Amino acid sequence: MLVNSTGTGTLGRVAQVRDEPEEATTVDSHVTIVRPKPGLFHLDFFGYMLVVIEDAIKEAGEGCGGQTELARSVLAEQFSVSYPESLAEQQRIVGLLDEAFEGIATAKANAEKNLQNARALFESHLQSVFTQRGKGWKATTLGAEIDLLAGFAFKSAQYTNDDDDIRLLRGDNIIQGCLRWDDVKRWPADDTEEYERYQLEEGDVVLAMDRPWVKAGLKHATISADDLPCLLVQRTARLRGGANLDNRFLKLLIGSSAFTSHILGVQTGIGVPHISGQQIKDFELARPPIADQRRIADNLESLREETQRLARLYERKLAALEALKKSLLHQAFTGAL
Repeated sequence: MLVNSTGTGTLGRVAQVRDEPEEATTVDSHVTIVRPKPGLFHLDFFGYMLVVIEDAIKEAGEGCGGQTELARSVLAEQFSVSYPESLAEQQRIVGLLDEAFEGIATAKANAEKNLQNARALFESHLQSVFTQRGKGWKATTLGAEIDLLAGFAFKSAQYTNDDDDIRLLRGDNIIQGCLRWDDVKRWPADDTEEYERYQLEEGDVVLAMDRPWVKAGLKHATISADDLPCLLVQRTARLRGGANLDNRFLKLLIGSSAFTSHILGVQTGIGVPHISGQQIKDFELARPPIADQRRIADNLESLREETQRLARLYERKLAALEALKKSLLHQAFTGAL
């Protein structure tokens, strides 16, 4: 058995080498090798036995700052397990678990594929909107169609932690399609008058200007009523559609692969890639008539709701399959299987 013995979020993960490696293989100092005493265990049963206590192993690490470690002495002495002494009984349990887990793995693979398909369905329809050209569509640039505002450099020395103060929207608060407020900074509520133009409104589209794209996707979101009040901080951009650009259509446009490709093509910097307001404005697009924009937004929002419903369904199924695995392991090691 291999046990990951260092790292926050990775410590305690276990895996078994069931087959002889094709070539000589070793591990580094971050992995602990655990082998059973001869004659006590069916080897595959021993692997399942450590999987049962994996969560407990994860909780036993010591240290902080990403350097959490699990001492070998702790692994050897802190955990207790129960098991049948009969190797034949161990082998029987392994056979049952192998068969059940193979079925669960197949079901999980199907659910994950369906989850990906549900999400891809919306993305496919979204991208098709911005690759077609209908009657009355006009070639233009984003800068000609929106009001763009970059945030203000609020002084960190005046940040507060008072829940009654005003949230500050920074690039770190913007993720893929939504906001997160788990690490929010605030500004005194009695000192907002001169920053009125940086007050965000429901429906505003916001975009991170530093590291605008990460592996998970473009960092953009739309402001909801629950996000208000909040103020726009430097290196974030606020976009509002003008008279000829519906704000809901603008939100979909910013979420399109065409806009992401534009951003990836113009961002500068190596350590912290960034974009400017002018680079955002330079994005070229075909703008439908306003009535068509609203119809497209209605259709895509309905489709988004349906795909999100399907996604939630498949996510619940995946959670249920994972719970079934834990239940079977619990039964196996309490004599109920």
